[in-house]
Amino acid sequence: MIDPFLLLATESHAEGESLIGFHFDFLESNILNLAILIGVLVFYGRKVVGNILSERRNQIAQAIQEAEEQQRTAAQALAKEKENLAQAQKEAERIRQAAIERAKTVRAEIEAQSERDIARLKETAAADLSSEQERVMAQLKKQIAQQAIVKAESQLKAQVDNNTQQRLIDRSITRLGG
Repeated sequence: MIDPFLLLATESHAEGESLIGFHFDFLESNILNLAILIGVLVFYGRKVVGNILSERRNQIAQAIQEAEEQQRTAAQALAKEKENLAQAQKEAERIRQAAIERAKTVRAEIEAQSERDIARLKETAAADLSSEQERVMAQLKKQIAQQAIVKAESQLKAQVDNNTQQRLIDRSITRLGG
């Protein structure tokens, strides 16, 4: 198509005519041919172009409907997820409150157990101290008694000679009934 156009243009130019001009002879003119071509294109092309535009309009409308449906679906999913999030937050708050209450209960139990343990340890310490005091007192009494015996023996040995000892033995025998 380009080649015949170039051929016509070069022939016109070679004859000295201008490339673009108006010819008022309709038979020689391309205007009539263009009008016929445009008329044929309008008559037959309107259906084709109309069908193409109609198809495109339908595709666009369908794409808009699909986008709106996806938007509604996304909005529903978002609302559901917001609801799930609110429920999860409520559940988390409930768990946190339960944990706080449990911690308070455990703390009170631990404090009570500690107080019982302290009281038991005090009782045990008091009992141990009392038994230790008794043991020490018994040991001291024993040592004092031993020292008293040793001192009494040493004093007796120093003060009692054989004659005095014989008299004490005789006196004790007579008292016993002998």
